[in-house]
Amino acid sequence: MEVKWVDGFEIRVTVDSGGAVISANREGLLSLAKHLTALADGQPGDHIHYDEHTSLEADSAELIVERIR
Repeated sequence: MEVKWVDGFEIRVTVDSGGAVISANREGLLSLAKHLTALADGQPGDHIHYDEHTSLEADSAELIVERIR
């Protein structure tokens, strides 16, 4: 599965009172929309792993989005 990024994306994931908060600029939201569409068109078990070493802003919590059916 190919994930495409929109130039200039910024995405941060934090956990606040047990809930995940995804904060992103316009380019980040468009990138996430493309990724979710790719997952929807993929196969069960496909997933995208986001972390501060590959795509998220520093000090972000890790986020895994997985297609289940």
